[in-house]
Amino acid sequence: MHPLTELQTRITRRHFFRGSSGALGAAALASLLQGETRASAAELPHFAPKAKRVIYLFQSGGPSQLELMDYKPELTKLHGSELPDSIRHGQRLTGMTSGQKSFPVIAPKFKFSQHGSSGAWLSELLPHTARIVDELCIVRSMHTEAINHDPAITFIQTGSQQPGRPSLGSWLSYGLGSESQDLPAFVVMISHGTGKDANQGLLDRLWGSGFLPTSHQGVKLRSGRDAVLHLSDPPGIDRDLRRSMLDGLAKLNRQGFEQDGDPEIETRTAQYEMAFRMQTSVPELTDLSRESASTFDLYGPDARTPGTFAANCLLARRLVERGVRFVQLYHRGWDNHGNLPTNIPKQCHDIDQPQAALISDLKRRGLLEDTLVVWGGEFGRTVYGQGGKVDDYGRDHHGRCFCMWMAGGGVKPGIVHGSTDDYGYNIVSDPVHIHDLHATLLHCLGIDHERLTYRYQGRDFRLTDVHGTVVKSLLA
Repeated sequence: MHPLTELQTRITRRHFFRGSSGALGAAALASLLQGETRASAAELPHFAPKAKRVIYLFQSGGPSQLELMDYKPELTKLHGSELPDSIRHGQRLTGMTSGQKSFPVIAPKFKFSQHGSSGAWLSELLPHTARIVDELCIVRSMHTEAINHDPAITFIQTGSQQPGRPSLGSWLSYGLGSESQDLPAFVVMISHGTGKDANQGLLDRLWGSGFLPTSHQGVKLRSGRDAVLHLSDPPGIDRDLRRSMLDGLAKLNRQGFEQDGDPEIETRTAQYEMAFRMQTSVPELTDLSRESASTFDLYGPDARTPGTFAANCLLARRLVERGVRFVQLYHRGWDNHGNLPTNIPKQCHDIDQPQAALISDLKRRGLLEDTLVVWGGEFGRTVYGQGGKVDDYGRDHHGRCFCMWMAGGGVKPGIVHGSTDDYGYNIVSDPVHIHDLHATLLHCLGIDHERLTYRYQGRDFRLTDVHGTVVKSLLA
């Protein structure tokens, strides 16, 4: 057979089989998707939720619990002494300290005092947070297996140390959808700390949808004129022309979907429509001119500077007011391997007033009771000094214990959960693993973590994998 004739025959056969199987597949897929949609709408939430939405204040790099929320008065006496092997228990260390010959115990240079009716101990670095401490549910017994940044951040964001899983925000978008027609269910903002250690990268996959449809991935909101990339129309394109272009594109996409049955085609069409609506909603969202002077005073002077943690906290409140399900704020700069006494006060100055203002602002607007606010990093820091330094010290990564706090919808206010030993090195009561945290957060939103699943590559996946227990003592 002539090569051209053979090619034409193969193309014809391929088109026939693709067309017939695509049509059958599209029909089956449509049936499955309709069934899945009906099931999700009927089953979620699984029970009455206490929270409807989440604001996650993620402190990228690993804040030191010893300088902030886990007061260890015995460290003053132990300062400069060698960390006993009985405390280390042969712990796996990072390559940055595994070769040290000495592991001197370092006492924090900052004072602690008790605050609120709960009597919680907080560092002098967090005076504004101390004023709202009775709204907080502080967990001092978080732990993780990951000891390096990328797997640790991936773990606490997705429930797996390996890339490729959906993030927490994507799971909530998939499970609960959005309360807004004009904004996405999941929005991300990033701020850069004034400490010198803002050197840890943040990859877009941390707010990615993994194997879920891409409509559930986080949308990054940037500071500057174009808050969302590629959202503005190019010169010469007006709103009516854009509308007609999208209508024409939707018809072409529908033909493609009917031919190939690829659900991502439908997802892309939905994203185009969302982007069209966001051309109006995003400028209104980011226009802070109608915010009162007292509100800016509450959040602090940085609130008027786009891209700061303070400005992002204010925007987070505006987002949840408009029905966004999950708002994630990343604040970089907590990886204090050196010069910790110099850098951590700067980081705390960045976040202290704005995060306290966010809690107060949500409460006065009646939003805190059904908005769950979460604060924390990917791990904590070691009690021993990195490099053997005692004075201008740094601390290495530490996954055995670290602190987080929550406030608002579904969690018990004014409590401190869990405790660590006198060195702040090992948990001695009420441990909370990352999978437990995720299970508890989902519970606050009315979701049974074992029932929120998505079938992929022949198995049912979930945020908590095959682990996780709801920590009932944290619940209101």
